[in-house]
Amino acid sequence: MATSTYLSNPLVTINAVDVTDQCSAATLTRVIEALESTSFGKTARVYVGGLENSTLTLTMYNSFAASETYATLAALVGTSTTVTIKPTSAATSATNVLSTLTGCYLETLPIINAALGALDTIDITFTGGVYSVSTS
Repeated sequence: MATSTYLSNPLVTINAVDVTDQCSAATLTRVIEALESTSFGKTARVYVGGLENSTLTLTMYNSFAASETYATLAALVGTSTTVTIKPTSAATSATNVLSTLTGCYLETLPIINAALGALDTIDITFTGGVYSVSTS
């Protein structure tokens, strides 16, 4: 039987700051770059794993209040930090794993993405770092 996870109350931290209440979407993608190792005589390309280059993209409500989105992210642009995400705010377990990107890089920070009658949201992407997962 197929199952799926409905994210109704995930937990997201950036640089140890809980930003869960400022996020509306998250995509964590684990990437191991493919390095071609095809040699003479092969009839198909062959690859081996290279460096890890995972990403975490968050859609966040933009706020300039103290300890909100802008205050949390502004100083992180151009630096490395640690971000975590798990499906629910419940205790970490085998069914509620804590995914961590340690040493990931924030290259850009949109300052304003506004439209008349709409909430100001921004998409930010953390790249690289070391991916790990904890079940306890």
